[in-house]
Amino acid sequence: MTTPITQEIIEEAEITPVVDAAEVLPVEEVAAETVPAAGAPTGRGGRGSIRGRGPRGGSRTRPPRERGEFEQVTIDARRVARVMAGGRRFNFSLVVIIGDRKGRVGVGLGKGVDTALAIDKATRDAKKHLFTVPRTASGSIPHQVSTKYASSTVEIIPSEGRGLVAGSAVRTVLDLAGVTDVVTKIHSRSKNKLTIARATVAALKKLRTK
Repeated sequence: MTTPITQEIIEEAEITPVVDAAEVLPVEEVAAETVPAAGAPTGRGGRGSIRGRGPRGGSRTRPPRERGEFEQVTIDARRVARVMAGGRRFNFSLVVIIGDRKGRVGVGLGKGVDTALAIDKATRDAKKHLFTVPRTASGSIPHQVSTKYASSTVEIIPSEGRGLVAGSAVRTVLDLAGVTDVVTKIHSRSKNKLTIARATVAALKKLRTK
């Protein structure tokens, strides 16, 4: 048996609709609102997002690396240790020779905490000490020359048709300078490539054209 108050609640529930009929959408419109159209931008991180990554590969091609004016060769690399209060500190010392094979050549020394910094310093030092080697029409030198630098003594002798007959750092200096048809001799027991290279440079600077 229902009371008058309960009867009123039941009647109100039967009269009041649960969902407004005006707010009910057809199935097609609901699908159109929930599913994005093809090619339309989606939310963050979606494949079609404006800020999303493009297709891999594509037409990205690196431009060809331009070749420098000078060629460089590292002939000596040493790790030097210095004892400090907190332990040993290591530095690198490198000797670099640069040249264009057309008569210009230079020798540089660079030191740094890593090899990249040392090479950069050595290259800049070599460019500061560039000089032009007097050469004949065949690429040889005008006359015989000999020079002593520190503990190294280098002699360079022109020899027609022999090519470049040299060793150690002398060959590297003459090769990057574009010198050929010469025979060289090292009149010392020193194996220090830096002093040999600088002795070669000192000998080439003594050349005079006839």
